[in-house]
Amino acid sequence: MSVQFPPSAAPRSAYPVDVLPARLRRLLLHLASAGTPVSAYVYDGEVAAERARELRAALPGWAAVHYAVKANSFPGVVAALAPHVDGFEVASRAELDLALSARPTADRPGREAAATRSSAPAPVAAAAMRRSAPAPVVAAGPAKSPPFLAALIRARVEAINAESLLELHRISAIAVAEGVRARVTLRVNPASIPVTGSLRMGGVPSQFGVAEPDVPDVLRAAARLPGLDLVGFHVHAASGNLDADAHAAYLRWCVEWSTRTARACGVDLRLVDVGGGIGVAFEGEKPFDVARFGELAAQVEPPPGVRVLLEPGRYLVADCGWYAAEAIDVKTSYGASYVLIRGGINHFQLPTSWDIVHNMAVLPVEDWPEDCPRPALTDTEVTVTGELCTPEDTLLRDVRVDRVRAGDIVVFPYAGSYGWEFAMHRFLGHPVAERHLL
Repeated sequence: MSVQFPPSAAPRSAYPVDVLPARLRRLLLHLASAGTPVSAYVYDGEVAAERARELRAALPGWAAVHYAVKANSFPGVVAALAPHVDGFEVASRAELDLALSARPTADRPGREAAATRSSAPAPVAAAAMRRSAPAPVVAAGPAKSPPFLAALIRARVEAINAESLLELHRISAIAVAEGVRARVTLRVNPASIPVTGSLRMGGVPSQFGVAEPDVPDVLRAAARLPGLDLVGFHVHAASGNLDADAHAAYLRWCVEWSTRTARACGVDLRLVDVGGGIGVAFEGEKPFDVARFGELAAQVEPPPGVRVLLEPGRYLVADCGWYAAEAIDVKTSYGASYVLIRGGINHFQLPTSWDIVHNMAVLPVEDWPEDCPRPALTDTEVTVTGELCTPEDTLLRDVRVDRVRAGDIVVFPYAGSYGWEFAMHRFLGHPVAERHLL
């Protein structure tokens, strides 16, 4: 597995405050008036829903969109997406519970009827076993535990993306014990693949999937296992791809490779899962062209009856969220200026983990209730740090601000994905960031 981060941006100015929606500013000022230091994620579910509608409208009828819950599992966001996606991709029991309770409702040509889905939120209820159609959920991830596999099988999910021959054996044993056939796809790590992105997980050694040269042997072994319904293949080779042409070529490759391999190995192909991978543009980068991607995808011709499943996560939710934290203190040390916030990488770890520049805005808070001078920094470059006892707790360096004072609120837009879920909540035992829905 190899990681290629976007180039670090040059020093820049903070966003103007008017990039923050008026509703967001009002909510944050209301929170600030409560007297408790602000530290919160705020989400707008309609922004995520619009992204989903745009992507689905661009795709041909044989394609399905399953939202990758790992990107943002806040129930309000998942519920907002549910009417506009075909299903969900999950990687844990908690995500499975959430996905089954959300019950996607969007219709799409070629999609299996949703009317038979149970309305019960319990994912392993007996009623789930009696459904005639599978639950609109696919499960991914390495090292799935037997209890998680059992929950997936009892919930009758659309597909379990199996990562190894051992996992296929485990699925088989559980399915036989339950008296059912489990729908599975085989995750493949292709030898080479035409896709770009900031994070590559295909075409290189990794813990994910079955190496392409081993696929025929694994398929032959799977064919001898009872309780398995092998419906196709799963490939997730890269993330952060902004090139619509390259992503369409990747989709075509996945369909053509899956079709060839299914014919050669006697697989009744019904599903090709191409994973996620659509990127979110950083400042100065060209956004992913959804219309162009849809136009090129429409030129791909899967075999009749084959669904092609996409698992977008960050692309759908990145711009639906903001991380906001009060400036607890501002100071200057040996000529360098710092803004210390009520939060940090224990709440918002993505900029540090991905080594990216994630810009901010300053929301002025005029009330200053403390009986002491209010420190301020004006027309200077600042570094934004958090409340943890480590110099690694740095969210942003060398950003120029017109003014920032203790008590103002620092707001990071584009924090709707891999934010709250990605953070180190328990490090030092500080309170976890709140979450709110506009």
